[in-house]
Amino acid sequence: MEIDPFIFRLSIFVLSIFVGYYVVWSVTPSLHTPLMSVTNAISSVIIVGAIVAVSDLSSEVSLNLSNTLGLIAIALAAINIFGGFLVTQRMLQMYKKRKKEKLK
Repeated sequence: MEIDPFIFRLSIFVLSIFVGYYVVWSVTPSLHTPLMSVTNAISSVIIVGAIVAVSDLSSEVSLNLSNTLGLIAIALAAINIFGGFLVTQRMLQMYKKRKKEKLK
C-alpha cells in the first residue's frame, strides 16, 4: 500500500498549522519582540532569494514568471521588514514606558 504524495504533504501541512498555532500562542509577551526580529531576518532571506530569481545572467531584459514573482516577493518582503521594524520599535518604547512607571 502506497500513500499518495499529495495526501502525505497535505497532512504535514495541516500538522504544521496546528504545531505553529500552539507554539506561537504559548509564547510569553516578553518574547514577542525577539520573535519579530527573527521574522524580519527570515524576510531578508526571502529578499535575497527574490533578487536571485529576478536577476538574469543574460543581458536581455525579459519579464517571465520568475522575474515577475521575484519582483512581487521583493516588494512584499520589503514591506514586511520595514513594518516589522516599526512594530518592534513601538513595542520597545511601550516596554520602556512601563518600566519607568514602575520605578515611580
